[in-house]
Amino acid sequence: MPLQLFTARVGRVRDLAHDVRELDLRLVEPSAMTFKAGQFLSFEVGRNEKQQLLIRPYSIASPPSSTGVLTLLFNLVPGGPGSTYLFSLKEGDTTQFKGPAGTFRLRDDPARDHLFVATGTGIAPIRAMLLALFEKNAACPVTLFWGLRSQRDLYYQDELAAWAKAHPNFSFVTTLSRPEDGWPGERGRVTRLVEERIASVKNLAAYLCGNSGMLNDVTAILQKKGLCPIYREKYYDDAGEPE
Repeated sequence: MPLQLFTARVGRVRDLAHDVRELDLRLVEPSAMTFKAGQFLSFEVGRNEKQQLLIRPYSIASPPSSTGVLTLLFNLVPGGPGSTYLFSLKEGDTTQFKGPAGTFRLRDDPARDHLFVATGTGIAPIRAMLLALFEKNAACPVTLFWGLRSQRDLYYQDELAAWAKAHPNFSFVTTLSRPEDGWPGERGRVTRLVEERIASVKNLAAYLCGNSGMLNDVTAILQKKGLCPIYREKYYDDAGEPE
């Protein structure tokens, strides 16, 4: 089926880190969207030197219950047509996009433990999935491992801490691959957390979103531990190439 065209007005614009922004889009026409946690929207962001249309996908970071307001999360890529366009949007501006699309979505599998692994803004669709689980009062253990570079790249930490306090079955670890002096948390790549902290995959469902290296490494680690469903979303840079 062809994707539906939506018109929206930009609501809150929030800078989360030095190169990361969160954007709320209030739907105008149609006024609501039905989607699955993990799906994305597609924006037309110009044409290249061959006059070919440039389309960039951005995951919805809000849960499916928020049908009239969609939250996007994205980072600034210098010269990137997608992020340049999204960073140009201001509160009150009107934009159009198509959606929803994508097969990376939260499955209805309440009997399994849930593991979420993200790098960078790959947290966007996983945030939507976590919120959807919390709204259902899911009783399964839920774990998030999130890899970022350094302290200046940190965001959503207070939100995650509040979720962990409100939902005893949820835990998260943020690890920095290039931390500056004084960082008290985990160091190294997120793959190490999966290797060291996931003892068994017997009753696990894993959701991975981020750069291709992480996806391949974590998939290999999990497969060595046994068989479990692994759902993956490869994030692309603003040039359309895998990160």
